[in-house]
Amino acid sequence: MAAKRVEISGAGFAGLTAAAAFAQRGWSVRVHERAPTLRTAGAGIFVFENGLRVLRAIDAYEDAVCGAHIAPARETRDSAGRLLARHPGGPSQRVVTVVRQQLLESVAAAARRAGAEICMSSEVVDATPEGRIRLADGQSAIADLVIAADGVHSQIRDRLELLRSRVKLGDGAIRVLLPRRHDDTDSQQEIVEHWSGKRRLLYVPCGHDWLYLALTTLNDDHEGKRLPLDAGAWARTFPHLRRLIERIGQEGRWDEFEMIRLYRWSHGRVAVVGDAAHAQAPNLGQGGGCAMMSALGLAVALEQEIDIPQALQAWEARERPLIEHTQRVSRLYSRVGRLPECLRSLTFSIAGRSAWMVRQRMRAANHHPTGAR
Repeated sequence: MAAKRVEISGAGFAGLTAAAAFAQRGWSVRVHERAPTLRTAGAGIFVFENGLRVLRAIDAYEDAVCGAHIAPARETRDSAGRLLARHPGGPSQRVVTVVRQQLLESVAAAARRAGAEICMSSEVVDATPEGRIRLADGQSAIADLVIAADGVHSQIRDRLELLRSRVKLGDGAIRVLLPRRHDDTDSQQEIVEHWSGKRRLLYVPCGHDWLYLALTTLNDDHEGKRLPLDAGAWARTFPHLRRLIERIGQEGRWDEFEMIRLYRWSHGRVAVVGDAAHAQAPNLGQGGGCAMMSALGLAVALEQEIDIPQALQAWEARERPLIEHTQRVSRLYSRVGRLPECLRSLTFSIAGRSAWMVRQRMRAANHHPTGAR
Protein backbone atom coordinates (compact mmCIF):
# COMPACT_ATOMS: atom_id res chain seq x y z
CA MET A 1 0.00 0.00 0.00
CA ALA A 2 1.36 3.43 -0.95
CA ALA A 3 2.18 5.77 1.90
CA LYS A 4 -0.26 8.54 2.62
CA ARG A 5 0.97 11.94 1.48
CA VAL A 6 0.96 15.25 3.35
CA GLU A 7 1.90 18.61 1.84
CA ILE A 8 2.90 21.26 4.40
CA SER A 9 2.99 25.02 3.78
CA GLY A 10 5.50 26.72 6.03
CA ALA A 11 8.79 25.63 7.61
CA GLY A 12 8.37 27.20 11.02
CA PHE A 13 8.07 25.37 14.32
CA ALA A 14 4.57 24.05 13.59
CA GLY A 15 5.25 22.92 10.03
CA LEU A 16 8.57 21.24 10.79
CA THR A 17 7.25 19.52 13.91
CA ALA A 18 4.37 18.17 11.85
CA ALA A 19 6.82 17.07 9.15
CA ALA A 20 8.92 15.10 11.64
CA ALA A 21 5.90 13.53 13.36
CA PHE A 22 4.16 12.47 10.14
CA ALA A 23 7.37 11.14 8.58
CA GLN A 24 8.00 9.06 11.72
CA ARG A 25 4.56 7.51 11.19
CA GLY A 26 5.30 6.44 7.64
CA TRP A 27 3.73 9.30 5.69
CA SER A 28 5.32 10.78 2.59
CA VAL A 29 6.03 14.36 3.66
CA ARG A 30 6.90 17.47 1.67
CA VAL A 31 7.35 20.91 3.27
CA HIS A 32 7.16 24.09 1.20
CA GLU A 33 8.94 27.23 2.46
CA ARG A 34 8.79 30.38 0.37
CA ALA A 35 12.09 31.75 1.76
CA PRO A 36 15.38 30.60 0.23
CA THR A 37 16.75 29.48 3.61
CA LEU A 38 15.35 28.39 6.95
CA ARG A 39 14.91 31.44 9.12
CA THR A 40 12.85 32.54 12.07
CA ALA A 41 11.76 35.93 13.35
CA GLY A 42 12.77 37.02 16.82
CA ALA A 43 15.91 36.16 18.70
CA GLY A 44 15.50 33.81 21.65
CA ILE A 45 12.74 31.42 22.66
CA PHE A 46 11.39 29.80 25.82
CA VAL A 47 10.84 26.03 25.83
CA PHE A 48 8.92 24.74 28.84
CA GLU A 49 8.33 21.09 29.79
CA ASN A 50 5.52 20.67 27.26
CA GLY A 51 7.79 21.76 24.40
CA LEU A 52 10.68 19.65 25.68
CA ARG A 53 8.42 16.58 25.65
CA VAL A 54 7.48 17.27 22.03
CA LEU A 55 11.15 17.63 21.09
CA ARG A 56 11.86 14.22 22.63
CA ALA A 57 8.95 12.69 20.74
CA ILE A 58 10.27 13.86 17.37
CA ASP A 59 13.93 13.08 18.23
CA ALA A 60 15.05 16.71 18.17
CA TYR A 61 15.72 17.16 21.88
CA GLU A 62 19.50 16.68 22.07
CA ASP A 63 20.29 19.09 19.25
CA ALA A 64 17.72 21.63 20.41
CA VAL A 65 18.95 21.98 23.98
CA CYS A 66 22.69 21.64 23.33
CA GLY A 67 24.30 24.62 25.07
CA ALA A 68 20.93 26.06 26.07
CA HIS A 69 20.29 27.89 29.33
CA ILE A 70 18.22 26.34 32.12
CA ALA A 71 17.02 29.22 34.26
CA PRO A 72 17.17 28.74 38.04
CA ALA A 73 14.15 31.04 38.37
CA ARG A 74 11.96 33.61 36.62
CA GLU A 75 11.52 36.98 38.32
CA THR A 76 9.30 40.03 37.94
CA ARG A 77 10.70 43.36 39.20
CA ASP A 78 9.38 46.93 39.38
CA SER A 79 10.97 50.17 38.20
CA ALA A 80 13.16 50.35 41.30
CA GLY A 81 14.38 46.78 40.84
CA ARG A 82 12.28 45.46 43.73
CA LEU A 83 11.24 41.81 43.46
CA LEU A 84 7.49 41.35 42.87
CA ALA A 85 7.36 37.64 42.10
CA ARG A 86 9.80 34.75 41.79
CA HIS A 87 9.08 31.36 40.25
CA PRO A 88 11.89 28.87 40.96
CA GLY A 89 12.74 26.20 38.40
CA GLY A 90 12.99 22.51 39.18
CA PRO A 91 13.26 19.08 37.60
CA SER A 92 9.60 19.15 36.49
CA GLN A 93 9.32 22.94 36.08
CA ARG A 94 12.22 23.63 33.73
CA VAL A 95 12.32 26.54 31.35
CA VAL A 96 15.01 26.22 28.72
CA THR A 97 16.00 29.29 26.73
CA VAL A 98 17.77 28.93 23.41
CA VAL A 99 18.43 30.92 20.25
CA ARG A 100 15.40 30.48 17.97
CA GLN A 101 17.49 29.60 14.94
CA GLN A 102 19.09 26.67 16.77
CA LEU A 103 15.70 25.30 17.74
CA LEU A 104 14.34 25.68 14.21
CA GLU A 105 17.32 23.94 12.63
CA SER A 106 17.15 21.13 15.18
CA VAL A 107 13.50 20.40 14.35
CA ALA A 108 14.27 20.62 10.61
CA ALA A 109 17.12 18.11 11.02
CA ALA A 110 14.78 15.73 12.86
CA ALA A 111 12.24 16.02 10.04
CA ARG A 112 14.86 15.25 7.41
CA ARG A 113 16.20 12.28 9.38
CA ALA A 114 12.67 10.89 9.50
CA GLY A 115 12.42 11.18 5.72
CA ALA A 116 10.64 14.49 5.15
CA GLU A 117 11.52 16.61 2.11
CA ILE A 118 11.94 20.35 2.73
CA CYS A 119 11.67 22.51 -0.39
CA MET A 120 13.03 26.05 -0.13
CA SER A 121 11.84 28.91 -2.37
CA SER A 122 8.58 26.99 -2.80
CA GLU A 123 5.36 28.81 -1.93
CA VAL A 124 1.87 27.33 -1.59
CA VAL A 125 -0.64 29.97 -2.68
CA ASP A 126 -3.85 27.95 -2.53
CA ALA A 127 -5.30 24.71 -1.20
CA THR A 128 -8.70 23.11 -1.67
CA PRO A 129 -10.70 21.08 0.85
CA GLU A 130 -10.12 18.06 -1.40
CA GLY A 131 -6.37 18.22 -0.70
CA ARG A 132 -5.06 19.89 -3.87
CA ILE A 133 -2.40 22.58 -3.53
CA ARG A 134 -1.24 25.15 -6.04
CA LEU A 135 2.29 26.60 -5.94
CA ALA A 136 3.41 30.08 -6.92
CA ASP A 137 5.23 28.66 -9.95
CA GLY A 138 1.97 27.20 -11.29
CA GLN A 139 2.56 23.58 -10.33
CA SER A 140 -0.06 21.65 -8.39
CA ALA A 141 -0.21 18.46 -6.36
CA ILE A 142 -2.79 16.32 -4.60
CA ALA A 143 -2.36 14.96 -1.11
CA ASP A 144 -4.26 13.00 1.50
CA LEU A 145 -3.71 15.93 3.87
CA VAL A 146 -2.64 19.55 3.54
CA ILE A 147 -1.25 21.44 6.54
CA ALA A 148 -1.30 25.23 6.56
CA ALA A 149 1.53 26.29 8.87
CA ASP A 150 2.15 29.54 7.04
CA GLY A 151 1.92 32.01 9.89
CA VAL A 152 -0.34 34.89 10.87
CA HIS A 153 -0.73 35.98 7.23
CA SER A 154 -1.80 32.49 6.08
CA GLN A 155 -3.13 32.59 2.52
CA ILE A 156 -4.58 29.09 2.79
CA ARG A 157 -6.55 29.89 5.96
CA ASP A 158 -7.96 33.06 4.46
CA ARG A 159 -8.90 31.47 1.13
CA LEU A 160 -10.81 28.80 3.04
CA GLU A 161 -12.56 31.56 5.06
CA LEU A 162 -11.62 30.04 8.42
CA LEU A 163 -10.56 33.27 10.15
CA ARG A 164 -12.94 34.27 12.96
CA SER A 165 -10.93 37.11 14.50
CA ARG A 166 -7.53 38.70 14.16
CA VAL A 167 -6.93 41.19 16.95
CA LYS A 168 -3.97 43.52 17.21
CA LEU A 169 -3.32 43.67 20.93
CA GLY A 170 -1.93 47.19 21.00
CA ASP A 171 1.57 46.31 22.12
CA GLY A 172 4.70 44.76 20.69
CA ALA A 173 8.41 44.25 21.22
CA ILE A 174 11.83 45.17 19.96
CA ARG A 175 13.77 41.88 20.07
CA VAL A 176 17.53 41.74 20.25
CA LEU A 177 20.17 39.03 20.49
CA LEU A 178 23.49 40.17 22.00
CA PRO A 179 26.75 38.31 22.62
CA ARG A 180 27.19 37.67 26.34
CA ARG A 181 30.14 39.37 27.99
CA HIS A 182 29.63 37.82 31.44
CA ASP A 183 30.34 41.18 33.06
CA ASP A 184 28.14 43.11 35.48
CA THR A 185 25.62 43.88 32.69
CA ASP A 186 24.75 40.27 31.88
CA SER A 187 26.05 37.96 34.58
CA GLN A 188 22.63 37.23 36.10
CA GLN A 189 21.37 33.68 35.45
CA GLU A 190 17.69 34.25 36.23
CA ILE A 191 15.18 35.34 33.61
CA VAL A 192 14.03 38.79 34.72
CA GLU A 193 11.03 40.80 33.61
CA HIS A 194 11.62 44.48 34.47
CA TRP A 195 8.59 46.82 34.45
CA SER A 196 8.50 50.61 34.46
CA GLY A 197 5.50 52.63 33.36
CA LYS A 198 4.03 50.87 30.33
CA ARG A 199 7.43 49.57 29.25
CA ARG A 200 8.95 46.19 30.00
CA LEU A 201 12.48 44.87 29.48
CA LEU A 202 12.78 41.10 29.44
CA TYR A 203 16.27 39.79 30.21
CA VAL A 204 16.86 36.21 29.03
CA PRO A 205 20.20 34.36 29.04
CA CYS A 206 20.38 31.96 26.08
CA GLY A 207 23.24 29.66 26.98
CA HIS A 208 26.81 30.74 27.58
CA ASP A 209 27.17 32.81 24.42
CA TRP A 210 23.97 34.79 23.92
CA LEU A 211 21.65 37.18 25.72
CA TYR A 212 18.11 37.76 24.48
CA LEU A 213 16.36 41.04 25.26
CA ALA A 214 12.74 41.91 24.51
CA LEU A 215 11.76 45.54 25.03
CA THR A 216 7.97 45.70 24.99
CA THR A 217 5.75 48.75 24.93
CA LEU A 218 2.43 50.01 23.62
CA ASN A 219 1.98 50.48 19.90
CA ASP A 220 1.33 54.21 20.35
CA ASP A 221 4.64 54.68 22.20
CA HIS A 222 6.44 56.01 19.14
CA GLU A 223 9.55 56.93 21.10
CA GLY A 224 9.71 53.49 22.73
CA LYS A 225 9.32 51.47 19.53
CA ARG A 226 11.62 53.64 17.41
CA LEU A 227 14.35 51.89 15.40
CA PRO A 228 17.26 52.11 15.72
CA LEU A 229 16.52 51.91 19.43
CA ASP A 230 16.30 55.22 21.30
CA ALA A 231 18.73 54.09 23.98
CA GLY A 232 18.41 57.34 25.87
CA ALA A 233 14.63 57.01 26.19
CA TRP A 234 14.83 53.43 27.41
CA ALA A 235 17.71 54.24 29.78
CA ARG A 236 15.59 56.97 31.36
CA THR A 237 12.86 54.38 31.88
CA PHE A 238 15.30 51.81 33.32
CA PRO A 239 18.25 53.81 34.69
CA HIS A 240 19.65 50.80 36.56
CA LEU A 241 19.90 48.97 33.21
CA ARG A 242 21.53 51.83 31.28
CA ARG A 243 24.79 50.02 30.50
CA LEU A 244 22.92 47.00 29.17
CA ILE A 245 20.59 49.13 27.02
CA GLU A 246 23.47 51.07 25.54
CA ARG A 247 24.95 47.82 24.22
CA ILE A 248 22.01 47.32 21.84
CA GLY A 249 23.17 49.88 19.29
CA GLN A 250 21.67 49.35 15.83
CA GLU A 251 20.31 45.88 16.57
CA GLY A 252 16.67 44.89 16.91
CA ARG A 253 13.35 44.58 15.10
CA TRP A 254 9.83 45.64 16.11
CA ASP A 255 6.98 43.09 16.09
CA GLU A 256 3.39 43.90 17.01
CA PHE A 257 1.50 41.26 19.00
CA GLU A 258 -1.67 39.68 17.62
CA MET A 259 -4.20 37.07 18.66
CA ILE A 260 -5.88 34.86 16.07
CA ARG A 261 -8.92 32.62 16.44
CA LEU A 262 -10.60 30.51 13.77
CA TYR A 263 -14.12 29.24 13.26
CA ARG A 264 -12.56 25.81 13.00
CA TRP A 265 -9.04 24.46 12.58
CA SER A 266 -9.74 22.42 9.45
CA HIS A 267 -11.80 22.26 6.29
CA GLY A 268 -12.05 18.96 4.46
CA ARG A 269 -8.50 17.62 4.14
CA VAL A 270 -6.81 20.88 5.16
CA ALA A 271 -5.61 21.50 8.74
CA VAL A 272 -4.33 24.83 10.08
CA VAL A 273 -1.64 24.83 12.78
CA GLY A 274 0.63 27.22 14.66
CA ASP A 275 0.29 31.00 14.41
CA ALA A 276 -2.02 30.64 11.41
CA ALA A 277 -4.57 29.08 13.78
CA HIS A 278 -3.82 30.46 17.23
CA ALA A 279 -1.25 33.28 17.32
CA GLN A 280 -0.88 34.85 20.76
CA ALA A 281 1.13 37.47 22.60
CA PRO A 282 4.39 35.94 23.90
CA ASN A 283 3.67 36.81 27.54
CA LEU A 284 3.65 33.16 28.65
CA GLY A 285 6.42 31.99 26.31
CA GLN A 286 4.03 29.44 24.79
CA GLY A 287 3.68 30.45 21.14
CA GLY A 288 6.21 27.89 19.98
CA GLY A 289 5.17 25.31 22.56
CA CYS A 290 1.51 25.44 21.51
CA ALA A 291 2.48 25.24 17.85
CA MET A 292 4.59 22.13 18.42
CA MET A 293 1.96 20.49 20.65
CA SER A 294 -0.84 20.93 18.12
CA ALA A 295 1.38 19.69 15.27
CA LEU A 296 2.38 16.52 17.12
CA GLY A 297 -1.22 15.96 18.22
CA LEU A 298 -2.31 16.23 14.60
CA ALA A 299 0.01 13.43 13.52
CA VAL A 300 -1.22 11.23 16.36
CA ALA A 301 -4.85 11.90 15.45
CA LEU A 302 -4.28 10.69 11.89
CA GLU A 303 -2.07 7.74 12.79
CA GLN A 304 -4.76 5.09 12.36
CA GLU A 305 -7.88 7.06 11.41
CA ILE A 306 -9.14 6.34 7.90
CA ASP A 307 -11.64 9.21 7.74
CA ILE A 308 -9.35 12.25 7.64
CA PRO A 309 -11.98 15.02 8.12
CA GLN A 310 -13.38 13.12 11.11
CA ALA A 311 -9.89 12.73 12.57
CA LEU A 312 -9.26 16.45 12.15
CA GLN A 313 -12.40 17.27 14.10
CA ALA A 314 -11.32 14.95 16.92
CA TRP A 315 -7.85 16.55 16.92
CA GLU A 316 -9.30 20.03 17.24
CA ALA A 317 -11.68 19.00 20.03
CA ARG A 318 -8.73 17.61 22.01
CA GLU A 319 -6.13 20.33 21.43
CA ARG A 320 -8.08 23.56 21.11
CA PRO A 321 -9.37 24.12 24.69
CA LEU A 322 -5.90 24.25 26.26
CA ILE A 323 -4.46 26.46 23.54
CA GLU A 324 -7.33 28.93 23.73
CA HIS A 325 -6.97 29.00 27.52
CA THR A 326 -3.31 29.93 27.01
CA GLN A 327 -4.30 32.68 24.57
CA ARG A 328 -6.76 34.14 27.09
CA VAL A 329 -4.30 34.14 29.97
CA SER A 330 -1.62 35.71 27.78
CA ARG A 331 -4.02 38.45 26.71
CA LEU A 332 -4.99 39.08 30.32
CA TYR A 333 -1.30 39.50 31.15
CA SER A 334 -1.10 42.25 28.51
CA ARG A 335 -4.03 44.02 30.15
CA VAL A 336 -2.38 43.87 33.57
CA GLY A 337 0.65 45.52 32.01
CA ARG A 338 -1.48 48.56 31.15
CA LEU A 339 -2.52 49.17 34.76
CA PRO A 340 -1.04 52.07 36.76
CA GLU A 341 2.32 51.00 38.13
CA CYS A 342 1.29 50.65 41.77
CA LEU A 343 -1.75 48.56 40.88
CA ARG A 344 0.21 46.46 38.39
CA SER A 345 2.92 45.75 40.96
CA LEU A 346 0.30 44.70 43.50
CA THR A 347 -1.37 42.42 40.94
CA PHE A 348 1.88 40.72 40.00
CA SER A 349 2.78 40.28 43.66
CA ILE A 350 -0.58 38.67 44.48
CA ALA A 351 -0.53 36.51 41.33
CA GLY A 352 2.95 35.26 42.16
CA ARG A 353 1.75 34.01 45.56
CA SER A 354 -1.56 32.54 44.39
CA ALA A 355 -1.29 28.80 43.66
CA TRP A 356 -4.47 28.96 41.57
CA MET A 357 -3.19 31.83 39.40
CA VAL A 358 0.15 30.12 38.91
CA ARG A 359 -1.67 26.95 37.78
CA GLN A 360 -3.65 28.92 35.19
CA ARG A 361 -0.52 30.56 33.84
CA MET A 362 1.44 27.30 33.78
CA ARG A 363 -1.31 24.97 32.53
CA ALA A 364 0.17 24.60 29.05
CA ALA A 365 3.75 24.41 30.37
CA ASN A 366 2.81 21.52 32.68
CA HIS A 367 0.71 19.70 30.10
CA HIS A 368 1.77 16.28 28.78
CA PRO A 369 1.21 16.68 25.01
CA THR A 370 -0.62 14.07 22.97
CA GLY A 371 1.98 11.69 21.55
CA ALA A 372 4.79 12.83 23.87
CA ARG A 373 6.99 10.44 25.78
